[in-house]
Amino acid sequence: MAVVGVGLEMELSWLKVSCLLCVFGFLRELRPSEPYHAEILLGEWYNVTQDQVIRSVYPIGTYSYLALLIVVFLVTDFLRYKPLIIANALTGIVIWSVLIWTTTLLGLQIVEVFYGFYQATEVAYYSYIYAKVDKKYYPRVTSHTRAAMFVGKLVAGLSAQLLIGLNWMNYKQLLYISAGSQVLALLWSFGLPNVKKSLYFHNKPDTATIEHSSVENADSSVAKQNQIGPLQLLWSHFRSAYTNPMVLQWSLWYAIGLAGYLQVTTYMQVVWKSFENEPTIVWNGGVDAALTALAALFALLAGYLHAGRLKSRASLLSLAVLSALEGGCVLLASWTTNIYISYLGYVLFGALYGFTITVASAELASSLVEDSFALIFGINTLVALVLQTLLTLVVVSESGGLNLTTFEQFTVYAFYFIIIGTVYFIAVIVESVLNRSNGPKAQVMEIEEAKST
Repeated sequence: MAVVGVGLEMELSWLKVSCLLCVFGFLRELRPSEPYHAEILLGEWYNVTQDQVIRSVYPIGTYSYLALLIVVFLVTDFLRYKPLIIANALTGIVIWSVLIWTTTLLGLQIVEVFYGFYQATEVAYYSYIYAKVDKKYYPRVTSHTRAAMFVGKLVAGLSAQLLIGLNWMNYKQLLYISAGSQVLALLWSFGLPNVKKSLYFHNKPDTATIEHSSVENADSSVAKQNQIGPLQLLWSHFRSAYTNPMVLQWSLWYAIGLAGYLQVTTYMQVVWKSFENEPTIVWNGGVDAALTALAALFALLAGYLHAGRLKSRASLLSLAVLSALEGGCVLLASWTTNIYISYLGYVLFGALYGFTITVASAELASSLVEDSFALIFGINTLVALVLQTLLTLVVVSESGGLNLTTFEQFTVYAFYFIIIGTVYFIAVIVESVLNRSNGPKAQVMEIEEAKST
């Protein structure tokens, strides 16, 4: 009976922690001003031009995100997650409060620096739950936390569209709701349970974990991790992961796809502002809601199809084709003269990305042999940001870059996806042909060796 009681207590404990974190994720994403960010910056409230927003405001956020991510990851583990979750909500309050009060280019650039930190500290949200619950609950808590953020974005998009469509608020007034949701997220974050251990700097299991761990889990690998320092453990996990060809293959895909997605979503609203037939009611909120809902649906579909049904090579082949289709959707969104077709292209792009990034994440996670998910995904995100920064410097920057127009930039992003998909498609075909041709030779060699022995 005592064992049953402990099991029930652990079951309720992980569910409680998951629910608490999900509420925070929902409140954090409840930002109805986000679908209309470009409309707000290019409105009557700020003394900036569209060109300044593209070349002097948005890139600051990209550079800040890149500069802060790796530092934030290490600090997150050292401080055991919760302080960074609190800092994330506090930074959100600063961002949307400054947006309410500032009117200058310098003020917007300062906001982008804080926004880089806000994005970087998101790693604490995703890592916290893994340090707080047993490993067997990882799939469920991952789906819960992701779903909570999707729901927050969906509600934000729908409410923004409703408030703007019915003329109950103007664009800038949406900032007050975004700031208010960050205040609620901050208050809620104080109620999250403290984390006693983390993966690298505080990795010794507590007494309860030792007592109730199964024989299989209490193996020598845990003892080894407790005997070495955090930096040695970091290096061990890094070397173990990136000497694995499968991890390298999927990490590269993850980073390349994420870089392109971030660049497209950052500048898409500016493209819509460039359309001559921009509608009286701007449908950004509805588009954002549709993209979120469809991306969530495609992510669930990817999880269902991928669960043991697709081999790694088949997954890679499907992603190669879908990546080229993503590029086609970006072309559809940027080459058309009809803004509604552009909306459609953008929504389809987001849905396809939701599918591809889910498959890539699942393949990558299944290729890791140690509990280094946060480290590897953090490094892959860092690589993605380096690629995004290079794209920004080459395509957007006035000094040293191509200084392309908005529509020319999106042509580059579209062919970025198309070329990557084509390269991976060719690589998969070549690998398949080589494996088939080498198969009979390998069998002959095995037979000869058997005869000789």
